[in-house]
Amino acid sequence: MKVAVVDINGKDTGRKVELSKDVFAIEPNNHAVYLDVKQYLANQRQGTHKSKERSEIAGSTRKIKKQKGTGTARAGSIKSGVFKGGGRMFGPRPKDYSFKLNKNLKRLARKSALTMKANDESIVVMEDFNFDTPKTKNFTNVLKALGIEDKKSLFVLGASNKNVYLSSRNFVGSEVVTNSELNTYKILNANKLVLLESSLEGIESNLSK
Repeated sequence: MKVAVVDINGKDTGRKVELSKDVFAIEPNNHAVYLDVKQYLANQRQGTHKSKERSEIAGSTRKIKKQKGTGTARAGSIKSGVFKGGGRMFGPRPKDYSFKLNKNLKRLARKSALTMKANDESIVVMEDFNFDTPKTKNFTNVLKALGIEDKKSLFVLGASNKNVYLSSRNFVGSEVVTNSELNTYKILNANKLVLLESSLEGIESNLSK
């Protein structure tokens, strides 16, 4: 699959790159994609929710009324969850929501997500670029040149680039990652996937194993 390469001004350079069929043109596996996205979102959960139970509430331990003869239910402690100010019954406790998936399944999910983007013609291949200084305006000009200033976009670099990363931080809808940080959720969450030329070799190398 051949894709035209554009420059920093969004102009066609006249060159084309071949995207690997083993990565960008497979039969998508929807269930693998679902599991990988589910794992990513589960791993983002802190799981620090906690409420106090009756043993953790400060309060009197005396029996608040006699056992029999009142015509109402038995009650042994004001800290019971049935009383105002008492502990919560069956409340949330800290929990680890993360779970593991094997590497082959995660690899399949990422290739499936990239294939979906390729089928939707949502992949842009761009010449490598750099900024002299971190400046939001520089990144704004790139987005405008590509016509994606109002869309969610994901820029994939071949290697870490501090100036490009810092220039993009003010944009809620745009994110810059390296090819090693690419994951299924980020691919699918973007309307446009902008791959820098230097990132292609790393992506295909990581996913062709």
